[in-house]
Amino acid sequence: MPAPPSDPVALAQALIRHASVTPDSSGALDRLEGLLAPLGFACRRLPFGAGAARVDNLYARRGAGKPHFCFAGHVDVVPAGDEGTWSVPPFEANLRDGWLVGRGAVDMKGAIAAFVHAVAQTPAPQQGSVSLLVTGDEEGPAINGTAKMLGWLREKGEIIDDCLVGEPTCRERLGDTIKIGRRGSLNLRLEVRGAAGHAAYPELARNPLPVLAGMVAQLSGLRLDEGSEHFQPSTLTCTSVDTGNPAANVIPAAASARLNIRFNDLHDSAGLEARLRRLLDKAVAGSGCDYALECSESGAPFLGKAEALAAMVAAAVKRHTGIEAAFSTGGGTSDARFIRHHARVVEFGLVGASMHQADERVAIADLQTLSRIYADILAAYFAAGETA
Repeated sequence: MPAPPSDPVALAQALIRHASVTPDSSGALDRLEGLLAPLGFACRRLPFGAGAARVDNLYARRGAGKPHFCFAGHVDVVPAGDEGTWSVPPFEANLRDGWLVGRGAVDMKGAIAAFVHAVAQTPAPQQGSVSLLVTGDEEGPAINGTAKMLGWLREKGEIIDDCLVGEPTCRERLGDTIKIGRRGSLNLRLEVRGAAGHAAYPELARNPLPVLAGMVAQLSGLRLDEGSEHFQPSTLTCTSVDTGNPAANVIPAAASARLNIRFNDLHDSAGLEARLRRLLDKAVAGSGCDYALECSESGAPFLGKAEALAAMVAAAVKRHTGIEAAFSTGGGTSDARFIRHHARVVEFGLVGASMHQADERVAIADLQTLSRIYADILAAYFAAGETA
């Protein structure tokens, strides 16, 4: 068995060296289990799915009582991309000029390493329990990971009281941002259908491209709202336009666009879809074309309802960095969207500026400070639980 981790940087390096591109955990969960079991954690591996969709997951818990504090994260990473754009190999976990460079350093093996180091340095509480919920499917479809683990916990009667998700939440400096919720995300595929024809005889065709271009321009300029108490204004962004047309002298029969809406708590997906359809109905009228709109929600807006935990995180951040953290609901989606149905949830982790990029990197000093912050949160949480 490995010795208890004494250095969060070395542990982060060890995790990065497992090339765990979704959904292959590539031994990273084995390493975590080998570290946590000697610390008194009862470890359960929870594989879900089959074949290429099979995902391995880890649930590790120390103690059985209340309150139950859970740390949630993921060992899977996005692909490294063109390794020629990296200054060092992406899975070697090189240390350079005060930085740890490697795929997953920020998102989010660094935070997992910091938490495991923190829990290794923190005595087990006299009352209560601490657990880790670690998936290999956060960067992928998110079908056979956290959501199914939480279902398994519910079936077993395991109740999480409060959860800290270690996603990279900070913008510029460690400690500047704590996530207390997330915006919703609605993916759109818009297709405009006309009639194909020769470019020399446009009057004999019904060109869908000008219609689609007008729709995209109108949608992109749409002001959905002015924001709400805890959320910034909703946004609509065009991410792709495509005809699949290889010929310069052919008017295509159809053209499509993909768009994404990040929306706040003033909306739901059904209401947004209805609003867009009313606008598109008017835009297509008289054009000779028709359209089809497909909508898929990947997450609804929410607040984590964990005011006490958020205050503990903010206090620990202030003690170790001197920064007054801002509470935010911005950014993309995370597995907190599943956890919030089961527990109070807050997110706090590293600076995310380099995540998913070549030369993804974390400051070594930040890893060490984050471990101290996590240890401080654990101590404060169980001290509060034991005196409640």
